[in-house]
Amino acid sequence: MKGPLFYSKILLFGEYGIIKDSKGLSIPYNFFKGALKVPENPNEETIKSNESLRKFADYLAEIEQKNIVQFDLVRLQADIDSGMCFDSSIPQGYGVGSSGALVAAVYDKYAEDKITVLENLTRDKLLRLKKIFGLMESFFHGSSSGLDPLNSYLSLPILITSKDNIETAGIPSQSLDHKKGTVFLLDSGIVGETAPMVSIFMEKMKQEGFRSMLKNQFVKHTDACVDDFLKGDIKSLFSNIKQLSNVVLDNFKQMIPNQFHALWKKGIETNAYYLKLCGSGGGGYILGFTQDFDKAQSVLKDYKLEVVYNF
Repeated sequence: MKGPLFYSKILLFGEYGIIKDSKGLSIPYNFFKGALKVPENPNEETIKSNESLRKFADYLAEIEQKNIVQFDLVRLQADIDSGMCFDSSIPQGYGVGSSGALVAAVYDKYAEDKITVLENLTRDKLLRLKKIFGLMESFFHGSSSGLDPLNSYLSLPILITSKDNIETAGIPSQSLDHKKGTVFLLDSGIVGETAPMVSIFMEKMKQEGFRSMLKNQFVKHTDACVDDFLKGDIKSLFSNIKQLSNVVLDNFKQMIPNQFHALWKKGIETNAYYLKLCGSGGGGYILGFTQDFDKAQSVLKDYKLEVVYNF
């Protein structure tokens, strides 16, 4: 038994900002994927995944009391008892939505009266899905916007314009010529954890200065990046990404692993590339933007880079 595939995602813009009503843009990343399955020959990894699913099922039974979503828990429990696991190539703690894909897969298979991808996805339906997914994914992170599972479930780019306004988005088509612009992932080689990073952020939010910076700089440049990207205004986009990269280096240092502070600064100073957080930070992938990927690659030759998008 193997269920449908659910893909990883990349939040191009909006990490932390969407908590405070900035715009956000999330795209599916089909390089990594996962599916529910019952393995023929269980190993240590599949047994661990099965145990995690068992705890998740207990949590789903609890959230049913909220009357927002109902599951076929009897069937879910039976499948878990038969050894079901989430067979996934999505790295955990890397900011590309490993728990989001799992949540999407479980909702798809076991939710009662589920909203399907095939129906007319009105704003109300998207918000309802996001709320359900946020509730489900909170099991893994303590709190969740629900955006990662939504992206994985729909496998479409999603534009957030405010907390109550989300829509599927058309993004500029990929270009074969990567001289105009490339989005890439840089592997930090460190596993990050979302919950501690979100705690640091919430602690910082108690400071008036930080809140002011978030609103007047971080959210401003994030919103501009989203608009520029969707319009295909490359010149303005890279100007705003540079500013955003600078703001993150100055104000989110704890979310950037220490050994990457100098590399981050070097990108801003040389204009060879600009780095930003991929997800909550603390490790995992770092997101990079460059107008000359060959140049960026030569400067970052000691690191593993993966191209996400050319435009």
